[in-house]
Amino acid sequence: MSNKPLKISEQAAVQMPMKTVASLIVLVAAGVFAYTELTARLVSLETSRDLFENDLLTQSEQVPVDTEQHFLLEDLYKYVEKMEETKEMNMTNKVNIEFLRDQLDKALGDIEDLKDKVRANGNGAH
Repeated sequence: MSNKPLKISEQAAVQMPMKTVASLIVLVAAGVFAYTELTARLVSLETSRDLFENDLLTQSEQVPVDTEQHFLLEDLYKYVEKMEETKEMNMTNKVNIEFLRDQLDKALGDIEDLKDKVRANGNGAH
């Protein structure tokens, strides 16, 4: 083997069958297409990741809204507790009113009985 450098001049002609040239063109086109698709897919994934990260950041910034909702919930619980106390007082009042109504009905019945006795005494005395 000799270590002579290969010398190719500008006028050197290369002969290649058309089938090989067409195959090379198709191969280069397929490589370019694959590279373009791969690049587009990477850009799409990076965009999705950036949007996802922005959504997470946006959600993490909603802490003041969560705090406000927490305060509103606490206020609602206090309001519900007051309503329950009022309901219990109303139930107690209802029981007392029913008791007083029964007592008043009994007293009215007793008064009618006394009136009847007074009338009976008044009629018998004459």
